Amino acid sequence: MPSTPPTPEADNPTEPVTGWGRTAPSVARVLRPRSYEEAAAAVRACGTRGGIARGLGRAYGDAAQNAGGSVLDMTALARIRSIDADAGLVVCDAGVSLHHLMEVLLPLGWFVPVTPGTRYVTVGGAIGADIHGKNHHVSGSFSRHVRAFDLLTADGTIRTVVPGTDLFDATTGGMGLTGVILSATVQLLPVETSLMSVDTERAADLDDLMARLTANDHGYRYSVAWIDLLARGAATGRAVLTRGDHAPYDALPRRARRDPLAFRPGGRLPAAPAFVPEGLLSRATVGLFNELWYRKAPRHRTGELQRLSAFFHPLDGVPHWNRVYGRGGFVQYQFVVGYGREDTLRRIVARIARRGCPSFLAVLKRFGEGDPGWLSFPMPGWTLALDIPAGLTGLGAFLDELDEEVAGAGGRVYLAKDSRLRPDALRAMYPRLPDFLALRAELDPRSVFTSDLARRLGL
Repeated sequence: MPSTPPTPEADNPTEPVTGWGRTAPSVARVLRPRSYEEAAAAVRACGTRGGIARGLGRAYGDAAQNAGGSVLDMTALARIRSIDADAGLVVCDAGVSLHHLMEVLLPLGWFVPVTPGTRYVTVGGAIGADIHGKNHHVSGSFSRHVRAFDLLTADGTIRTVVPGTDLFDATTGGMGLTGVILSATVQLLPVETSLMSVDTERAADLDDLMARLTANDHGYRYSVAWIDLLARGAATGRAVLTRGDHAPYDALPRRARRDPLAFRPGGRLPAAPAFVPEGLLSRATVGLFNELWYRKAPRHRTGELQRLSAFFHPLDGVPHWNRVYGRGGFVQYQFVVGYGREDTLRRIVARIARRGCPSFLAVLKRFGEGDPGWLSFPMPGWTLALDIPAGLTGLGAFLDELDEEVAGAGGRVYLAKDSRLRPDALRAMYPRLPDFLALRAELDPRSVFTSDLARRLGL
């Protein structure tokens, strides 16, 4: 029996929609298709303000919002359609989360090829943002492991898109502006266990950290450094470096060998309260946290066995952790500058430290070769991500200055985390932007697919 199409735009009540940073909420009609046919009907029902696909809402900024228009909540399209357990291929709907893939695939000896700092993102969102993880220096971004995807375009056509085509390169990292991803075929990573073997060490300053990463990163599949952005003087850029790989079966203690591939996400802590006093995350409180976090880390420890959730997704254990920044929300700022531009990274870290930005979720990673997505973020170099309370005095002007530094060094900021970039800065950072705009104009001349981010940046 055919499913009932969504009601017309005028019959759908509006709802507030916001990104994970909670900085710029807007109101839209939220359509919830339950089939590909309903997705096509939803696109037709978008109206003059257009629509944008949305997954689990983990884009930090306004990429999955559409003020006055429609938002297509794709999370009901969440079927795993087929698994080739021999070849490590999964075909799934775009609304399937990485969490669900782990639940189903780990017992079969397969893991997702790339995961960001949360497993609560959809496959469609992973492609649209071309997500990266701690293994980019080895494995690249998510699109490198996508063998094909089905894309619903503005004319109602469903196209099968494969690597090496312009439409693939425009969609991977294209923030949902080429169409609605309906399903994808993804190549998986073989693993022997569901545990990680982790090495941890402290770095005394930024130069020490970069030297350690440069010298030894090739020996690890995963690598990330928490960095203290409030430390100054000789300790500027001090960090805790964590690296590892999937633990082999032989490394497991006898008790764990009874069920080596069990998915154990770990217990969930109490949710962050709905109301958090403004100013809780001040320079003083975050400075104390950073000092304790750095001091409690081992100077050097090897071979520690950790759960996947502890290594990849520690914040997933705290529901609604984004509330701790208060009602004003927070800005997640992530940039990359190329190798050979270490002086730019040093200047930016020093400026952030002098400015006293109270950031306790700051990480530094190395990127390997970038993938061909025209608006894909990763490029070979150093990437720094930090969170900052949105109400910090003068934050907008300060980040604009950092944008100039980044663009001047040939770097870029990450659109999936952006909520305040200027259009002129975008043009300087993404050299394939003209190609993207030209293909988008040809594919979607009426801008059926649009978002708050697209309007803000002139996409």
